[in-house]
Amino acid sequence: MISRSEASSELDPLHPELKRIIDNLSITIIGKRRIMEYMVTAVLAGGHVLLDDVPGVGKTTIAKALANSMSLRYRRIQCTPDLLPSDITGVTIFHPGTQQFEFQAGPIFAHLVLADEINRTSPRTQSALLEVMEESQVTVDGVTHPMEPPFLVVATRNPIDFEGTFPLPESQLDRFLFRLNIGYPTLDEESAILAQSDTRPPLEALLPVMDRNRLLELMGEVRKIHVTDSVRRYIAELAVATRQSPRIYLGLSPRGTLAMYRASQAWALLHSRNYVIPDDVIALAPQVVEHRLILSRTTTASSPDLAHEIFTEIVRGIPVPAADPS
Repeated sequence: MISRSEASSELDPLHPELKRIIDNLSITIIGKRRIMEYMVTAVLAGGHVLLDDVPGVGKTTIAKALANSMSLRYRRIQCTPDLLPSDITGVTIFHPGTQQFEFQAGPIFAHLVLADEINRTSPRTQSALLEVMEESQVTVDGVTHPMEPPFLVVATRNPIDFEGTFPLPESQLDRFLFRLNIGYPTLDEESAILAQSDTRPPLEALLPVMDRNRLLELMGEVRKIHVTDSVRRYIAELAVATRQSPRIYLGLSPRGTLAMYRASQAWALLHSRNYVIPDDVIALAPQVVEHRLILSRTTTASSPDLAHEIFTEIVRGIPVPAADPS
């Protein structure tokens, strides 16, 4: 389903400033360039990312390297069964000396927050992320505290059949722009990792190649990327088709449709274009849509692979509009 879009994207040179970020990430992360392009796209689109994979494939490294490359304040939350919502958002403490309440901000107050092993914490604690991921603000004791932009949650998730894990609710999955699977390195990539293990600079030494102010400017440019009526309708047709499929119980929400729209604009900017083409939508659709689909009970099995097969059939059944930038 994405071979055509990948081939098309290769014809467009990457935005020079954004390419520097991806090249910088390649210093510490070998062989996952496509994943890096998705991560940069998520930042530009103001969306959150779920890195869904087995332990040890570089999920944490990608998040921290991304923060270092763009001069973003980085915090890490290790999700455990005993983690409380206040451990994420912060607490209000009364100081007897001043006779005043003072808010102690939690680790969520950063530009890029890594929620490591998010499915190892309880649903109650997971719900502490719902407001901040949707509205970029935290409400504690009736007082709202806004996030400083940009704000991005990168969550890692181990396979659900691992011991001591909780499923993520649909409302939280719907708040992730992308679900990405990193995968194991190839033989050549793993050999390169071993060869560079003694000479590669540590992650902490990774120098930034873009400052926060410039990043905010580029995020503003994303909303100016032109989208034709035919491409907007194509996105809407994909969304409606997921809701009409008898094999899908819950299809793509309007939030998900908006996410695909904004991600397509960001992908176009990454590829040095000021307009979206249908292949941008096709390139991102699996990462945006499939984790949001809830399959029907009549479907014989429920797995990411099956959701991918069903969505692939949906995409193939919808005519692709012409790539007209006007």
